[in-house]
Amino acid sequence: MTAFPAGTILGYPRIGRRRELKKAVEAFWAGRIDEQSLRATAAELRAANRERLAELGLGREDSAIPESFSYYDQVLDAAVTVGAIPTRFEHLREQDGTIGLPAYFTVARGEGDRAPLEMTKWFDSNYHYLVPEIGPETAFSLSSDRLVREVAEAADAGFRTRPVIVGPVTLLALAKASDDAPEGFDPLSRLDDVLAVYAELLAKLKAAGAEWVQLDEPALVSESLPASTAQLADAAQRALAVLGGAVQRPAIFVAAPYAELGDVLPVLAAAPIEAIGIDLVRGGIPASLPELNGKTVVGGVIDGHNIWRGDLDGALGKLEALRALGAESVSASTSTSLLHVPHDVQEETKLDRRLVSWLAFADQKVGQIVTLAQGLAEGRQAVAAELDAASAALADRHDAPGVLDGSVRARALAEGDFSRVSYEERKSAQEALNLPALPLTTIGSFPQTADIRRARAQFGRGEVPQDDYEAFLRSEIDRVVALQEELGLDVLVHGEAERNDMVQYFAEHLDGFAVTEHGWVQSYGSRATRPSILWGDVSRPAPITVSWAAYAQSLSAKHVKGMLTGPVTILAWSFVRDDQPLAETANQVALALRDEIADLEQAGIEIIQVDEPALRELLPLKKADQAAYLDWSVRSFRLATGGAAAGTQVHTHLCYSEFGVVIDAIRALDADVTSIEAARSRMEVVADVARSGFDHGVGPGVYDIHSPRVPSVDEIEQLLRRAVDELPLQQLWVNPDCGLKTRGYDETVASLHNIVEATHRVREDVVVPA
Repeated sequence: MTAFPAGTILGYPRIGRRRELKKAVEAFWAGRIDEQSLRATAAELRAANRERLAELGLGREDSAIPESFSYYDQVLDAAVTVGAIPTRFEHLREQDGTIGLPAYFTVARGEGDRAPLEMTKWFDSNYHYLVPEIGPETAFSLSSDRLVREVAEAADAGFRTRPVIVGPVTLLALAKASDDAPEGFDPLSRLDDVLAVYAELLAKLKAAGAEWVQLDEPALVSESLPASTAQLADAAQRALAVLGGAVQRPAIFVAAPYAELGDVLPVLAAAPIEAIGIDLVRGGIPASLPELNGKTVVGGVIDGHNIWRGDLDGALGKLEALRALGAESVSASTSTSLLHVPHDVQEETKLDRRLVSWLAFADQKVGQIVTLAQGLAEGRQAVAAELDAASAALADRHDAPGVLDGSVRARALAEGDFSRVSYEERKSAQEALNLPALPLTTIGSFPQTADIRRARAQFGRGEVPQDDYEAFLRSEIDRVVALQEELGLDVLVHGEAERNDMVQYFAEHLDGFAVTEHGWVQSYGSRATRPSILWGDVSRPAPITVSWAAYAQSLSAKHVKGMLTGPVTILAWSFVRDDQPLAETANQVALALRDEIADLEQAGIEIIQVDEPALRELLPLKKADQAAYLDWSVRSFRLATGGAAAGTQVHTHLCYSEFGVVIDAIRALDADVTSIEAARSRMEVVADVARSGFDHGVGPGVYDIHSPRVPSVDEIEQLLRRAVDELPLQQLWVNPDCGLKTRGYDETVASLHNIVEATHRVREDVVVPA
């Protein structure tokens, strides 16, 4: 067995520096390129990534470079590799039982009446994974050898890489019971069956030349999964006994990122594996290290979540502390995969250079790992210059103008700022809105067409005068409002044609933020976002959304919603300063939004939506930390909305938020109406809502906008009837799962038409004539 590399990363961005993978995948879906062309583009990206990582200092032949590519999602990759696809997609298998690339994408996106896999958040990150469906009927078999082929591909190019796959415990712990499974079925009960396939995969990886394999097991750090810590530890013990005992296998590195391993660490220490990765950014140094039997401890000391240059001296100190505890071998690593950060900060030519000096994107983090590995091997003096430069950047950041703004910090808060009048009083005042039963609305955005993107880009380059650009946006609002009137929606939106992204748009109008040109990060599948950088104290220099909302309202006698992004989501979908508590930063953002709400009310907007799709996302993985988070996150929303008049109807939106997990927090938000993702889970969430006694307005989504499928009238009607059966009629709203910006107009119009038709059918049956 070769030694584990002295420095490594847990994964690398896979979409390409200019989103080449996104563009190729979407071209394949659209039929503009064939599968061979897509595979060629993917191979070029993988080759470029390996060369870049070697150029930055990771070894070509010591397994330091991870083979962590994915066409869509790493959990889907693992599920397809072991053959765990739902029975509704079994017809897509090849004759030899394998699952090809077109079938892989179909499982992710659905086809016809076959719904795709459900999607939800990957631990406490802004990445979405596809939820496997596993039952007693799932026939596990090695159904894809893609990872094996990629290891061989790397070997042909002169690289010995480390293949990365989601481990068996995490794969099953994140899965849901299939539709065919009996009530109460636990996918973890299939562990022994799936291990045989993992063992077969390890043997093939070994034969392909892999000396190390990385099993990602973040489920082992989470206390927010259905399985308990004890159950997960037992599953890990069983799994690693089998895989570690396999005769033909690479050395096994188990990575457990996103939080502290805690009581599971001794289980991994006793297992017949060769290396253990621990997250020392989200977790602390263990008080002691159990008997490791010659294992390598891989310290995740460089933050894979965020983009700050950080304390390199402190990171080296953590690795030295690990070694002082008696670890036989210590290696430096990122805390998580770098898929959560952009490629290279040096490509950001429009960012302030002082700000750039405080930042580290993926490539800079690789350089930091190389420095730390050298410091471990040769001593601090060998890397003194690099440590000093990082410390100087930290000091400069602390003293820079705008990081601390006295006028922002002088704004006093009283307890009354965090609440409105009672819900009953508000409900009475809001009867003046005169809304029908089962009010029809959308979440906010309408399709961002090529024309919109082109006009925005031209305006950004100075090729179109502001007056012409604003006239174009007004014409788009005209079209969207007229379309909603024609379809028969009850509460309208202006479509958000002026917004590039629901967070970036606000970041561009708030002090304390910066935005990037090329800072793309994968959110799910082919979807990428550019998180903004929240570097200083936040304030609102001028109204942001008021003129567009007021213009849209002038076009219709129906209510038009004002559309804002909530404070928690702005934080969650940005790279946030790490030099003060998140609660303090959230309140600064909330006050800016509070001022915006007051201006919207002054402009005559009576329904205002403050989206918080990321509320569940930031929930700490450890139960001991969750109450404090839920307290400050809820309070920041209430601070933003607490000044709204009783007659102003405040909406919020949550997507992929596992409503039942945070129901008390959602109740505490005290929004008048909450819309939630429900279509992919086929309205499972309404049972949670009903059991909880939640009595505010709720809009369980009936249209999964993350799939190109157009749901039929009958399908939507069935979902609506389930909601009506579970919840009081006066409580229910009808809406899609999320905003429509990623969809095309043809599918959007068809889907909304079907929603309206299904709603009318249900209304005829359940609404008593006046």
